[in-house]
Amino acid sequence: MPRRTSGRVTLQDIADRVGVTKITVSRALREPQRVSLPLRLRIEAASAELGYIPNHAAGALASGRSHSVALLIPSLSNAVFSDIQRGIEEGLRAAGYQLLIGHTGYSILEEERLIDTYLGYGVDGLVLSGTRHTEHAERLLRRAGVPVVETLELTPAPLDINVGLDQTAAGRALTETFIARGYRRIGFLGARMDHRAQLRMAGWEAALRAADLSTEYCLTTPQPSSYRLGGEMLGSMLQRWPALEAVFCCNDDLAAGALFECQRRRLAVPDALALAGFNGLDIVEATTPPLATVVTPRRRIGEVIAERLLARLGGQPCRPHSEDLGFEVRCGGSIG
Repeated sequence: MPRRTSGRVTLQDIADRVGVTKITVSRALREPQRVSLPLRLRIEAASAELGYIPNHAAGALASGRSHSVALLIPSLSNAVFSDIQRGIEEGLRAAGYQLLIGHTGYSILEEERLIDTYLGYGVDGLVLSGTRHTEHAERLLRRAGVPVVETLELTPAPLDINVGLDQTAAGRALTETFIARGYRRIGFLGARMDHRAQLRMAGWEAALRAADLSTEYCLTTPQPSSYRLGGEMLGSMLQRWPALEAVFCCNDDLAAGALFECQRRRLAVPDALALAGFNGLDIVEATTPPLATVVTPRRRIGEVIAERLLARLGGQPCRPHSEDLGFEVRCGGSIG
């Protein structure tokens, strides 16, 4: 039989090549244990030779399952989200599920559009990076009948499953570490100011107010984080508040940029100025001195998300709930 030169190869094409029925080919590819080894090898060889590509959409229609889960993340380059992605992906892959990635660009309107799109393609579950959504998105999710995980932050009213950490408590704990070390003029440097950055800043404010300290040393911008921006913003802070003693940067990128700016100015860290970031990215161990930071369990968050999704997809009932996986304040060498 000549090889097909156009069109999608079908099960019937393989059946004709091997000399069996289409049902036998389907059984060999979907349930190989039900077909003798010699016949299975012939079918697999013919499938490879003809270039057969399984039609997963047809299988999904037949089974009611697409064996795919969509993960919506605000950034494709941020290691915070790639660590969570890897944790989810490894857990799902072992169970035969495919992880699909959607990029929201920190926009809840884009998140809404992607939720609508992925639900239209019949995904078996959704993972959302955050707990704030449009009203329409929430209606879609409540009606979808699939497991939904909100992650990275916690909410008292989850849509379904919520796995993350208390961002406000983490921001407060880091600020209290500064205070316990004797610092009194403690600034906050924030970029982009998405919901999680706002929660960290709220923790900073709460700790300072509890200690009867000023919250005036605050500089934020809607611009995306970068090393360059961290340096520029620190320069602006020092010009405005030259007596500043410590700075809590809302993420490690900004903190590293601030450290590089201190070194450019020959400003000793932590003797002249203490610095800290947030997330515990690799950069904090590569700087001199190592940066203080809040270490977030991103990989573990991804693993737990995969576990909870698979349990639900396996039929295990579950009421809406939040799981706090905690954090660790690591002082490094940038806090005296």
